[in-house]
Amino acid sequence: MSQTNLQTQFDVIVVGAGAAGLYTALCLPENLQVGLITKDTVSLSASDWAQGGIAAAIAPDDSPLLHIEDTLHAGAGLCDRVAVEFMAKMAPSCIQSLVKLGVAFDRRDRELALTLEAAHSRRRVLHAADTTGREVTTTLTAQVLQRQNIQVIQQAYALNLWLDAQQRCQGICLLYQDCITWIKAKAVVLATGGGGQVFAQTTNPAISTGDGVAIAWRAGALLRDLEFVQFHPTALTKAGAPRFLISEAVRGEGAHLIDDRGHRFAFDYHPAGELAPRDVVSRAIFNHLQRTALDPATAHVWLDLRPIPKETILHRFPNIIQVCQRWGIDVFAEPVPVAPAAHYWMGGIVTDLNNRTSIPGLYAVGETASTGVHGANRLASNSLLECIVFGAQMAHLNEELVPLSQDDRYPQAKIDIPLSKDDWWIQQQKLTTWRQKLPRLVWQSAGICREASKLQDAIAQVLIWQKELAALPLSQFLLHLPAAQTVNVNSSDAEQQLRLWGETRNLLDVAYLILKSASFRSESRGGHYRIDYPQTDPNWQVHTLVQQHQWWQSERLEN
Repeated sequence: MSQTNLQTQFDVIVVGAGAAGLYTALCLPENLQVGLITKDTVSLSASDWAQGGIAAAIAPDDSPLLHIEDTLHAGAGLCDRVAVEFMAKMAPSCIQSLVKLGVAFDRRDRELALTLEAAHSRRRVLHAADTTGREVTTTLTAQVLQRQNIQVIQQAYALNLWLDAQQRCQGICLLYQDCITWIKAKAVVLATGGGGQVFAQTTNPAISTGDGVAIAWRAGALLRDLEFVQFHPTALTKAGAPRFLISEAVRGEGAHLIDDRGHRFAFDYHPAGELAPRDVVSRAIFNHLQRTALDPATAHVWLDLRPIPKETILHRFPNIIQVCQRWGIDVFAEPVPVAPAAHYWMGGIVTDLNNRTSIPGLYAVGETASTGVHGANRLASNSLLECIVFGAQMAHLNEELVPLSQDDRYPQAKIDIPLSKDDWWIQQQKLTTWRQKLPRLVWQSAGICREASKLQDAIAQVLIWQKELAALPLSQFLLHLPAAQTVNVNSSDAEQQLRLWGETRNLLDVAYLILKSASFRSESRGGHYRIDYPQTDPNWQVHTLVQQHQWWQSERLEN
């Protein structure tokens, strides 16, 4: 797609092409012109990496009520019961919708196969071997590409939201094909996923830089519960290998967590052992390594798949077998080295059941949103489900769209970025350094276990880096760019630096939001654990609310 045929106006812009963005685009009324924007390709997203599956109460011995209770229990008192009930009750029909679209879930005979994952009271997780996310996103992508009303805009990066004089969202500022341009829309849907790249150890892909939350926060949107980050207990931990997620379903099928002595230590920390909630298992591994390892920062425990029948492993986990083989690990003969890594962000942009945010014209779906269904700790395999259930709600958007204002006129002449070669070189050095240092800082201060002094030191450092970034010549130019002013980007190197600048800016903002929220909540609950406040405090059965630089508590929740 060339710059010349990029539309300057759509009915709806969807930013992000994971499960949430793809399904949202498909569910939008077909009379609407939709621009689907992805900063990479439509085949690369965190959803594509999702292994475990998608939860839904469809078995004869299961019910939405049981799914609701399991979700509320995992959420540690902070779920929105109405949102949870809505999601669980809609789940079976949404599964049928995916099946009709062509998603090939595994089956036993003719029935959809179901597996058990941690903190579920029934087998209710549908899967496609151990690449469920890939199966879902591949199927949805094929459907999107057939829709005449959807224009897919790949390798395009959203820099900012575009608000009108009444503070209504009317589009986005976009970096695309050697140009910074502005695209209008009656509605913008953020479906950009999480921000795992702010942590040194993460199962998220490189594109997960918290873009949606950061640009919504800068525009003044209300955010919620940003301290709650889920650390997956079992990410492959081997020198040189990426932190590849070893699905929760492996433990659901019978794999054991063991230490160097072969001891199943998880039962020392919780009666459910390996099938305790993810935050419990992650802390069990963290604490066990703190007690037993010479260097806890680089140590690992072992996930032993050998208790699972070989036929089951071959059928259910072919991708895990393949990845482990790539790194010299034979899962049939030896355990897999694993340790926790940042996996899922429970907090996000506050939305209602129709995905509306606090900014008129702006919507959010998926991990970037805070619908209230996950509370302080997401129940396994509810994330893909949330994308589908809430993406389906966008079918009603026609009723809410309002005509765009025609006040703003696009300038005819583009301008160039006024940076010298030295400016570009100095900037690249600084941005690269911050991208290296920031994830280590956040992992050390806001990882699995947190405490006040480390959080405060990290906040102070992030504020320094934010100030230094704002002082860069590129920042001064872009932060004062008039709305609707288009800009030439004269080289591919400059375009790469612009994206690096945008992602680094977003990661610094995301780090600030997580650190401040973690400092604000002086208790331990769900995915947030404070060494200096190790108990759950009934006075903190509230949401953490954030708008601009103000933090406050919601009213107390009753579940």
